[in-house]
Amino acid sequence: MSRFPRRFIDDSSMEDAGISLCPSIHYRPINPNDLDRLEQIHRDIFPIKYESEFFQSVVNGVDIVSWAAVDRSRPDDHSDELIGFVTAKFVLAKDSEIDDLIHYDSSKGEETLIYILTLGVVETYRNRGIAMSLISEVIKYASGLSVCRGVYLHVIAHNNAAICLYKRLMFRCVRRLHGFYLINRHHFDAFLFVYFINGSRTPCSPLEVAMFVVNYMKSGIKSVASKLANKDEKGLKWLFCKDTDCVLPSQTKPKLGSSSAYEFI
Repeated sequence: MSRFPRRFIDDSSMEDAGISLCPSIHYRPINPNDLDRLEQIHRDIFPIKYESEFFQSVVNGVDIVSWAAVDRSRPDDHSDELIGFVTAKFVLAKDSEIDDLIHYDSSKGEETLIYILTLGVVETYRNRGIAMSLISEVIKYASGLSVCRGVYLHVIAHNNAAICLYKRLMFRCVRRLHGFYLINRHHFDAFLFVYFINGSRTPCSPLEVAMFVVNYMKSGIKSVASKLANKDEKGLKWLFCKDTDCVLPSQTKPKLGSSSAYEFI
């Protein structure tokens, strides 16, 4: 069991999926002077509590790497104050939950991954591309480490804005984990996203294989439906299923409202 809490991100900060619109925003490592502000922002935007040990590890760089976003255009006493942050830790690739997806290079010795723990932006600075820039800082850092094979993270399944952001950043959704988060005594599913670097990308993830099969079947069904419609066969009614964009015969009505592991892929 990791001594750090499961990763969480601020849902609303993920709306800023564009390029940074404010040239005065700068990015730097988090340091001990950021402790109080870092704790405050975590309390304000996250639904779970983080222990003091976590914050001490972040500001002192103990097993954690981090980046802060600050606005240099603010008055002097606030020009270096946190307005956003991302925290992450190193994980041995062989001990990670995606070890089966990594293409190993035996010549590089002990290979690692970077796992993103928390990501957030204060409300007044959202929709300026800061979240995207923070994630980009992590990717740039990881790409410069020859032994690092990728960056990965979890995102709660209903956080559509964050999912869109990671897709734009070329992360790959490789798994859906049922009941991963426990918040206020309720379980929530999570998606596992990976950004492969330094030649670690596998030919195809299990989820991508499943998506290929689903799309292939959808194409087949559409082809059959088209042929039958052209023949104007009588006595067979067809339904249009909004969930799958496919045509189905009326005697095999789909179960609408069921969740799909592929809806955000």
